[in-house]
Amino acid sequence: MKKNPIMVALLSCMSFAATADETSIETIVVTSDFQKATLDQLSASATIVGEQRVQSRQAEYLADILNIAPNVNFAAGASRGRFVQIRGIGERSQFAEPINPSVSFLVDDFDFSGLGATGVLFDTQQVEVFRGPQSTLFGTGALAGAIKIVSAQPTEDQTSHVQLRAGNKNSYRIEGAAGQALSDSVRYRVSAVHNASDGFVENRFLNRSDTNNIDETAARLAVQWDIDNNTVADISYRWYDIDNGYDAFSLDNTRESFADEPGFDEQQTHAVSARVTQNFDAGQLTILATHASHNTAYGYDEDWVFPAFHPATYSSFDAYFRSIDTQTAEIRFTSSPSTRLFNNTTGWTLGAHFKGTDEALTREYTYAPEDFVSEYTPTTKAFYGETQSQLSQDLALIVGLRFENYDFDYADNQGMQQSHNTDMVGGKVALQYSAWEKLWYASVSRGFKGGGINPAQRVSSDNRFFEEEYNWNYELGVKGPFINSDITLRAALFYMQRDNTQVNDFDVEIRADGTPDFIDIIDNADLGTNQGFEAEANWQVNSRWQLQASVGYLDARFEQYTNAKGEQVDEQRQAQAPKWTANLFSDVVLTETLSWRAEIDFKDRYRFSDGHDVMSPSATLFNTQINWQQEVWSTTLWVKNLFDKTYYVRGFGGFSNDPRDNYAFNEPYYQLAEGRQFGITFNYQF
Repeated sequence: MKKNPIMVALLSCMSFAATADETSIETIVVTSDFQKATLDQLSASATIVGEQRVQSRQAEYLADILNIAPNVNFAAGASRGRFVQIRGIGERSQFAEPINPSVSFLVDDFDFSGLGATGVLFDTQQVEVFRGPQSTLFGTGALAGAIKIVSAQPTEDQTSHVQLRAGNKNSYRIEGAAGQALSDSVRYRVSAVHNASDGFVENRFLNRSDTNNIDETAARLAVQWDIDNNTVADISYRWYDIDNGYDAFSLDNTRESFADEPGFDEQQTHAVSARVTQNFDAGQLTILATHASHNTAYGYDEDWVFPAFHPATYSSFDAYFRSIDTQTAEIRFTSSPSTRLFNNTTGWTLGAHFKGTDEALTREYTYAPEDFVSEYTPTTKAFYGETQSQLSQDLALIVGLRFENYDFDYADNQGMQQSHNTDMVGGKVALQYSAWEKLWYASVSRGFKGGGINPAQRVSSDNRFFEEEYNWNYELGVKGPFINSDITLRAALFYMQRDNTQVNDFDVEIRADGTPDFIDIIDNADLGTNQGFEAEANWQVNSRWQLQASVGYLDARFEQYTNAKGEQVDEQRQAQAPKWTANLFSDVVLTETLSWRAEIDFKDRYRFSDGHDVMSPSATLFNTQINWQQEVWSTTLWVKNLFDKTYYVRGFGGFSNDPRDNYAFNEPYYQLAEGRQFGITFNYQF
């Protein structure tokens, strides 16, 4: 097999690279654990992408930074790459079926799992990516892992900024954040952003270049109140207005569209949270409540062309409108040194969690005799606990357990009514050993996610219901200095065994007029195995040069599965699971005011779907920028995808959508990623 030169170079750099912004791994604080800890104290494989790294990639959206983290991938099928996979596990789309996500997605205190449009990055302190089951922390949504966006907080030493960015394709970005103390005990922070771009698609039929556009606005207001010396209240409000176009596919797999009805990808969100943290002699009590209302709209031109394109052309539009209300409540108590157990060797955390969602869907489809209407109301109730025991000076034991009840009611206007109630148990056991200035850990964790139904009327009774899935993860890891204090390393080996693996598939039925009808379903495979390793490191070469890198290897397969076509699959690679992922980043200080940054992303080939064999080819992307810093001003000239590499963020196969061959030949279809982007960014910090 011919070796990829970029892959070889990245592997050779693994002894001296990382994904953290700071030169010392000890300074990176993880906010998502029950107790705030530094990254080197965490017995899990995690990546923390700090504010500087987010800025260095000119990131507007979560998917813009995911290539930094090893064994993490994403799929689009929308205006943004909002469906995330960790170690090969995660969703790739959502249509009429209600989906329980495999990757938890949080923004500060809000659980936005399954609502990826809220991944707009602004006033971001850091992004935390956890690989492997995180059921003790997050429950049913964290079968594969979790992602959390952490915003800058209204602390006493907060800074303010204004950022202006302009680039090709009529793209621009305006971001601002400011805050100050209102009194000795009350502080606030307000921030907002607007992203706009015409996109890279040219609609030849409508003679427009903005049918696949970006139009995103978001804002946040946070208030922090020191009620007394021991009690702090944090109140936050977030607002999103996403009005993106979706005109991404063409019959010839180009960026030229002939659609007469371009699609849309929209979301409006209002969300408010309140958290009270109180410190006692006995420990810390945290009470959290959130409410979020979302209205989403997603639609696309199913035929991709205009009616007169060919005599055999059919005309169809498919649109999904959802109204989603979610409430969460949580109470948690963490021990203090005075209430530790077993001769003061064991700290502990106990908590309870509730999440209730009401999701109403209306589907408007050309070939449906009437609109499809459904209501889905899942509820989770959980109790959890974790202990951290110091068995000796160098050896610690962590035990976490979560009991969760998951139930839902579902009803639609086609006569389908379904209720389901199940109890699930997950958790983690980890041993941590400190030696040679490193943390060594071994862990066993179990994640879970609930079952569900395939509501489409034409789905057979055998495929109507799919069961809950479990994921056992066995992991060995090490973190700490490597060779000398200028080099830090994080590495992990893992083996995951998935039971009742939930697999995306689809039926292709031919209508009476000969045109195709695509029916998405979810089914269970008997067994899935996901194994591999990931490594991240950092090398401060000298006072002016820093190198960072990451590499991930993944072997993800499932076995004993009968697909929608009735074919027996003995073994098959899982979709969205590239064997190799890698990133290399160089930051060089050229003068006191000038710096140069360069970055390489590599992603190996992978299957787009479990239901067909269309592959995404491997892709190597180059980004670079020159930054000029003058006191509180900075100016950055940047280029993303420097060599204008063609690569894909979604793909389909197993059917024909081309009237020119009378829909007779199965063909691959791709959603092309963005081409070369370049521009200038001005930032003022005060």
